[in-house]
Amino acid sequence: MTVFAGTWTPAHRAESVWHQLPFDVPSSCAGLRVTLDFDRSHGSAGVLDLGLVDPLGWRGWSGGARSVIALGREGATPGYLDRGLPPGRWEVVLGLHRIPEGGLAYQVTVDTTATVAPEAVDVPRPPVPERRPRRDLPAVEGLRWLAGDCHAHTVHSDGSLSIDELAALAAGRGLDFLWVTDHNTTSHHPHLAEAGAHYGIDLLPGQEVTTADGHANAFGDIGWVDFRQPGGTWAADVQARGGLLSVNHPVSGDCAWRHPSVPGSQPTPASEVWHSSWTDLADGGPLAWWVAAGCPIPLGGSDFHRPEPWVELGRPTTWVACADGDVLGGMLAGRTAVSAGPDAPVLLRVGDELVALEADGAMLVCPGGRRSPVHGDRATFGGHDGAHLLERTDRTVVAIAA
Repeated sequence: MTVFAGTWTPAHRAESVWHQLPFDVPSSCAGLRVTLDFDRSHGSAGVLDLGLVDPLGWRGWSGGARSVIALGREGATPGYLDRGLPPGRWEVVLGLHRIPEGGLAYQVTVDTTATVAPEAVDVPRPPVPERRPRRDLPAVEGLRWLAGDCHAHTVHSDGSLSIDELAALAAGRGLDFLWVTDHNTTSHHPHLAEAGAHYGIDLLPGQEVTTADGHANAFGDIGWVDFRQPGGTWAADVQARGGLLSVNHPVSGDCAWRHPSVPGSQPTPASEVWHSSWTDLADGGPLAWWVAAGCPIPLGGSDFHRPEPWVELGRPTTWVACADGDVLGGMLAGRTAVSAGPDAPVLLRVGDELVALEADGAMLVCPGGRRSPVHGDRATFGGHDGAHLLERTDRTVVAIAA
């Protein structure tokens, strides 16, 4: 048994947000339990995040969602890779998310003699739901518009649903794809393909790279992205591995994007310009950020964590024009559009034209501010390059097209 205890102060956080507590795991270890204790009472200003490194590298992350990690030779707490108990030097990683002025007392207990039962595997699966009819949307030859959501969580971070439960819910919403983007971990990745096939939806591997200064989604089966590196370096790292990085909810309270750019680094290629927190669609803040950032590839995400009346999978919906179902390829090519939901009015780029569907009475807003009225349930506009919006006369946003 190893116990670490002390008090974190603002000076510790100023030195580094991330602190490591090393310990050794013997070859005889059959079970490991790590417990984090600090004052979580109502009114406490302190928040500590919890993660783990083993001799093979990054093992997983709980953030503030869990205070206990349990690992066995078979089985692991969700959020942590299931790869046994390699002997050698391990580290508890603590994130000093919020430290009150008077400091925050903590204790970390590491038990390398714990009895750890593997995760339950016989939990009944939800039934496969009946799908909503797919929309038949106009597209150029060889491409098809697929409906999806670019931001959702499971029990592998701070979500409440299993991967199966999330897949069933997304399929019932009529989505074709769902990016599963748990915080600072890839432990969910090995389970996505089988669950997606069972429920008839593409569950795609992502990671929400998460810090106190902003979040970004790394899309693609590209391995773990180190959130402890400067945020301005993430885009180049993800691109080099064949993925796509998107800034999440860039204007959203204390989760807004505040990472400074790194000299010589590339700008972030995509942005979750439409997020479930954008409840007043006449609020120009998210659009102002998007335009100031150079109109990166527009994406939408519900940021679904649990069933709630105000957050629903596929609201907003991201549409991607895909060749052979390649969602990531379509996103990397910038063939995206965002609407309020799967059945809402939508603005699509089809070859050299923009097509507005079911948006009679809206306005097409062009780069530079020029506006053209939309008449009828299908209106076509030619010669329009760049990102465009559909909005109502009260300036409420209806749809976005890259």
